[in-house]
Amino acid sequence: MKIEAIMDDNIICIDLDERLSVVRELFIKQKFHHLMVINQKNELVAVISERDYFKATNSNLELPTANDKDLAMLNKRVHQIVSKKLVAIKQFTPFSEAIKVFHDTGVSCLPVINNNNKPVGIITWRDIITWLYSKVNSPKT
Repeated sequence: MKIEAIMDDNIICIDLDERLSVVRELFIKQKFHHLMVINQKNELVAVISERDYFKATNSNLELPTANDKDLAMLNKRVHQIVSKKLVAIKQFTPFSEAIKVFHDTGVSCLPVINNNNKPVGIITWRDIITWLYSKVNSPKT
């Protein structure tokens, strides 16, 4: 089985120089947990997760007591907080290989890229669990 069978091709890409205020709005509005970070050639260079965002900002942002220093964190740029170590898989990768990458790296998501390093989808460990659940609970014929 190829990874396309369970990957989600509904992804959102943002630029390396985008401000964290935009990241915040996307996480709130889109209900995504990961955003694909691209360069000027639309090539995938990183992933920013909600966890990355929360580590880089202050939890006071959502409180009425947020001060100027708290709010200034939203002016940081994506490239200032993302990990430079990208873990991704190629389109048409076998499912078993994706499982191995999850196991070996401990990442929570795998961006799926084409041969030109352009993002085409994402697979998360939750997608795998959902797929497994459907197989275990499918009616026996």
